[in-house]
Amino acid sequence: MEITKHILFNFSILIILLFIGLIWFDRKRNLALSKWEAYICLSVLIYVCFLFSYHPTPSSYYFDLRFLPVLIGGLYLGLGPLLCLTVIVIRGFYGIDLGFYMTIILYLPLSIMLWWLYPWFWKQNSIKRVYSSVLLTFIISLITVGTLQITMPPANPVDAWFAYLVIPAIGLGILSYFTEFFRNNFIMRQTIVKSEKLYAVEQMGAAISHEIRNPLTAANGFVQLLMSNNLPRHKQKEYLSIIKEELGAAERVIQDYLTFSKPALETIEILQIKRELQQVLTILKPTANQNSVEIHTNFALIGSMSGDRQKFQQCFINVMKNAIEAMPGGGQLYVETSYDRSNVTITIRDTGVGMTKEQIDRLGEPYYSTKGSKGTGLGMMVVYSIVKAMNGTIRVTSVIGEGTEFTFQFPSTHITNETHV
Repeated sequence: MEITKHILFNFSILIILLFIGLIWFDRKRNLALSKWEAYICLSVLIYVCFLFSYHPTPSSYYFDLRFLPVLIGGLYLGLGPLLCLTVIVIRGFYGIDLGFYMTIILYLPLSIMLWWLYPWFWKQNSIKRVYSSVLLTFIISLITVGTLQITMPPANPVDAWFAYLVIPAIGLGILSYFTEFFRNNFIMRQTIVKSEKLYAVEQMGAAISHEIRNPLTAANGFVQLLMSNNLPRHKQKEYLSIIKEELGAAERVIQDYLTFSKPALETIEILQIKRELQQVLTILKPTANQNSVEIHTNFALIGSMSGDRQKFQQCFINVMKNAIEAMPGGGQLYVETSYDRSNVTITIRDTGVGMTKEQIDRLGEPYYSTKGSKGTGLGMMVVYSIVKAMNGTIRVTSVIGEGTEFTFQFPSTHITNETHV
């Protein structure tokens, strides 16, 4: 059973290489395989079949499973004619003899047959494709062994017939099943990803619509009041101020969305941490006073980093505003910084309601907010996007009833003659 032994060895190598190829394909970031990439891979498989083929002397025949990659590529990718030509070319390097001419006689008609079968093959369902590929393999194997029996009868006919009628059909059945399984798995994964994206768009649209509609509805109501001719002057100013605030709220929602969807930094400059945080605190001081929150600072004398000033301030406005809102009955807000040659560390700590571990783990997720129906989660999504864009990290610790601590770390930037603020 010499032929059977070598054919089985050939098939084992094909299975191992296919498994390695599937792992590589699965780990590709771009899960699209071009036809040229597929052709190169299949050509390598064909060459490997030749490399480990069985060549009894003084015969001019090489016994292997080269036609299995040809059938897979021809039926599933439409590469049949090109792969058949590749087989003929490679066989030519082994000598122009009877075996070479028999290869031409077999593979030229096969190339035409595969080119003709390819459109029909893809009209069948998955199970029929597997059965069709096995049947075609059996027919080709029958022609091959029949030709062998006529041109050069083997010493052990049972060995040749078993090796070419049983093993290739089973082998291609396995390869075809693997291909169908992996293809269906790939399609299912694409469907899941697409569904998740559609769900994300729906949720984002609903959240933004809700957040923008509220201030616009309020602004529209006051505009209608302003259309009345008998309003006193001071009431007109009051209503215009409210309208301005509501439109500003709608603009902030849109800005948060744009920042999340495009977190890339537009303007890179050297930021002095102390100065930027003082600017943020100046903006938030009225909100802190309104909520009876005391702000305590402990800034390092120096500390700088590279980043986008507007996005940096927006990031910490969102974090500190959340911290202030987490202390509805008043409390303490601590803002501290530290600096070394590698990193700038910014710590923001409040004495608010705190968060559970599950809430901490979900921070930054789309549409998740610890404020319940009052929040959309856009603020923390923006924070995580900006920090990631600036190559920073976030660590959050919290205790229910005691407060929450955010620790931000960014790569520091060394500048000469840094101004102390």
